[in-house]
Amino acid sequence: MASNRHLGRIVALQTLYEYEFRHQSEDKNLDLNEILDRNIERYKEAIDDTAFVNELVDGVLKHQTELDEKLQPMAPGWPLDQIARIDRNVLRIGLYELLYKAASVPPKVVINEAVELAKAFGSDNSSKFINGVLGTAYRTLVETEDQPNATANS
Repeated sequence: MASNRHLGRIVALQTLYEYEFRHQSEDKNLDLNEILDRNIERYKEAIDDTAFVNELVDGVLKHQTELDEKLQPMAPGWPLDQIARIDRNVLRIGLYELLYKAASVPPKVVINEAVELAKAFGSDNSSKFINGVLGTAYRTLVETEDQPNATANS
């Protein structure tokens, strides 16, 4: 199942990357469903849980503005539009899973998966950058929400 989910994240990343590229290029033939269906079809023999891929893509796009607003302070030296497109989409997927899929995917798995995507598809420093940003996101956005009375009980 884990490798199936890993492949699912790869397909989601490829879909989000292509969608963002074509959207920014003002491609008049842009069709998210066509991109997603084509990418899933390519790996249909290996992906059993296509709903997972669909959910990642739809969730990231639905919450993209919120995700970007939460990510920006985590990398203050890097405006989001200046971060490499692949890294930006890995961060969005990772943050989406941290915030919205915590009940089904442990945070360490989310961060590890994002780091692995960055190693495979990003630049030499991408994995360290992704690890740092998502680690900060976990500590500031997830851990603090899990323990709202931590300071009151100290």
